[in-house]
Amino acid sequence: MTPTSALTARPATTLEPEPKHTTHPSRVIGIGTAVTEHSYTQRELLDLFDITDPRIRSIFLNSAIERRHLTLPPRAADRTFVQETQKDLLAKHTRLALDMGARAVRACLADAGLDLADIDYLCCVTTTGFLTPGLSALLIKDMGISAGTHRVDVVGMGCNAGLNALNATAAWAAAHPGRVAVLLCAEACSAAYVMDATLRTSVVNSLFGDGAAAIALLADPPDAAGPAPDALPGGAGAQAGPRLLGFASHLITDAIGAMRYDWDDTQHKFSFYLDPDIPYVVGAHAERVVDRLLDGAGLRRSDIAHWLVHSGGKKVIDAVRVNLGLTRHDLRHTTDVLRDYGNLSSGSFLFSYQRLLQEGRARAGDYGVLMTMGPGSTIETALVQW
Repeated sequence: MTPTSALTARPATTLEPEPKHTTHPSRVIGIGTAVTEHSYTQRELLDLFDITDPRIRSIFLNSAIERRHLTLPPRAADRTFVQETQKDLLAKHTRLALDMGARAVRACLADAGLDLADIDYLCCVTTTGFLTPGLSALLIKDMGISAGTHRVDVVGMGCNAGLNALNATAAWAAAHPGRVAVLLCAEACSAAYVMDATLRTSVVNSLFGDGAAAIALLADPPDAAGPAPDALPGGAGAQAGPRLLGFASHLITDAIGAMRYDWDDTQHKFSFYLDPDIPYVVGAHAERVVDRLLDGAGLRRSDIAHWLVHSGGKKVIDAVRVNLGLTRHDLRHTTDVLRDYGNLSSGSFLFSYQRLLQEGRARAGDYGVLMTMGPGSTIETALVQW
């Protein structure tokens, strides 16, 4: 395990270059989400698994999570839950990721007024299972997407991976104006767990839920400031969302092992580890990367109307809020997604983005910051404008 003393919030000394903003950036034109069939309250989960340890019950019941979508193990004849092997979990990941992923992609395309034939590039993100060929190939085959579609899979980067992949997807769309790029984050967290009596696994098992989210991107035409709604694929029904103006990243090298998968020889499974000091370390580094993102556009934090932060957990959200000087209202969608779904790993910030759109408060000219955190330990950010 990573010693807690290694997680001192010591700022790096090397200054990274400011983010570069493209003249005709990509624009979000559709969003879709999906979850697994069954959801459970934290108390229901404790009772179903007959967990009586007061320390573990306290972790679950004080998590700021009310309900999560999970796919529990099958039951034996005596109604106890069967111990799933790593092989079982990989099969579960494949099944859930394909199902949720396909539904999220279809919902995204419907939101943008697009069809499967309009997809030119597909980027799939997952950390909760390993597939070869990747999720993108299996989705292309199962959904009937064109076999000529460009594709890439981002595997193993963790909760921050949605923004890592968005950076690459936005760059592809910007380099291919008029062609549709789709990003999918599909996380079957039910397929990545260990059940034992330790507080380490209890913290992890209290947080995560199943979910998938997809967004469609399209680059602005080179001879226009931005597309008119009827100029987008799908006609007037397509919605011109925010433009992606720039990205900034920060790798906290002192905490590189603070969020990681280890092989558990006793359980014969991969076990996820979260250092208890991660919320404070992430919070301490949040200002630096956000300010660098905004400096690249000549902006200040007060210029940002919308903050969409990864729902990493109550302590993480509080640490980011305090260190960035944000209000609880600023992070309302982040905390609401945590409350209703738990930590959805790489797709959490897209669930928050969808809620912002449903709220209907984003206006032309508004700036927004997207922010994710995960293994590395890494903070990823993006600047958008409606």
